[in-house]
Amino acid sequence: MISRNLDKAREAYKNKDAEAAKEAHAGHVHSEPHKQESGQYIGSAVYGGLDGIITTFAVVAGVAGAQLSAGVVLILGFANLFADGISMAVGDFLSTKAEQEYNTSEKNRESWEVDVYPEGEKQELVDLYTTKGYSKEDAQQMVDIIAKNKEGWVDIMMKEELEIIEDNSSPLKNSLVTFGSFALFGFIPLIAFTIAQLYQSLQDSTFLIASVMTGATLFILGALKVRITNQKWYRAGLEMLLVGGIAAVAAYVVGVLLKGVA
Repeated sequence: MISRNLDKAREAYKNKDAEAAKEAHAGHVHSEPHKQESGQYIGSAVYGGLDGIITTFAVVAGVAGAQLSAGVVLILGFANLFADGISMAVGDFLSTKAEQEYNTSEKNRESWEVDVYPEGEKQELVDLYTTKGYSKEDAQQMVDIIAKNKEGWVDIMMKEELEIIEDNSSPLKNSLVTFGSFALFGFIPLIAFTIAQLYQSLQDSTFLIASVMTGATLFILGALKVRITNQKWYRAGLEMLLVGGIAAVAAYVVGVLLKGVA
């Protein structure tokens, strides 16, 4: 149960509005299981999409710089789309799974230590709180209260001593979201080249169209990143547009320099 409206609290913080912050806490008690569950995968969706569109457009820019055919753009673009997307998804799955297994093993160890040597675990917490500025008496009193609930005690030890925050997201869902987002947004730089295969009149402007579509999408994705970073939306959008632009320019220049090799 949460004794505040989180959306209003975040908005109040952004605006540095103390009165709005008070209102967010006033008489508002509810649980947010669905929102928390969906929020776990926002990071994978945003960063998977950003990586997909930037890497695919870098391939497109490099091929365009080398003045190769649209067919080469599509071959390399789709190869990157699926190979890199699968690689990212597998990496996301394995890293999330490994991290959760490590966290679980550490939590089991802490739980065991609380059972076999509770006084030692209490003293660890007392020491931690005194280093944060509490008096030894206050720290001891807090620890005595915490120790009345073993589950809460172990959770606090995980965060305070080991600096581990439990992650309940599904490794499989994380990887699927990453791949889906990578493939979806990574396809955007290839749309113009795909359509140009059907409409010959577009072939002279495919790279320009792809650049505009990619730039607009990068800005939107960067703006959506504020759900994770709490930056100002326009600053986050421009930042991502700049990062993607630098990667594209670098790939284009490499393509120009190496076009004689192809």
